[in-house]
Amino acid sequence: MSQNRLIKRLAVSLLAAYSLNALATPTIDVHSDPNCGCCGAWVSHLEEAGFDVNHHRDGNVRSIKMANGVPPELASCHTAVVEGYVIEGHVPASDIKRLLDEQPDVVGLTVPGMPHGSPGMETGRVDDYAVLSWTRNDSPPAIFSEYTQ
Repeated sequence: MSQNRLIKRLAVSLLAAYSLNALATPTIDVHSDPNCGCCGAWVSHLEEAGFDVNHHRDGNVRSIKMANGVPPELASCHTAVVEGYVIEGHVPASDIKRLLDEQPDVVGLTVPGMPHGSPGMETGRVDDYAVLSWTRNDSPPAIFSEYTQ
């Protein structure tokens, strides 16, 4: 095999490997109370969407929230971290993927509280809710996406 042909094959192999890696969904670290059922349902939602999930059921979620700059008014029952972004509460996987694609200058995304009908909170009732983004400055949270009936 000629050197040119070998270099071309190597380049194609490297490009293919890079492309597959670029398409891979990153690992998300989820922190929740060990007894919370809706947190486990949200983790299942993420896994079904293709995320690799490390689910830490350590019960020390408050300190995780504080360490990651989650304001109390934006809090929910679980906190996750993915590629440097904080994900608070029942944020749909599609919004997390959009966040990772667009890479805005925000701390992360949140669905404050626990609205019925959000991923992991499928109770039969469906509430309108918004996914919010927030920054570390004094700016108010911004609407990232809305889910209405």
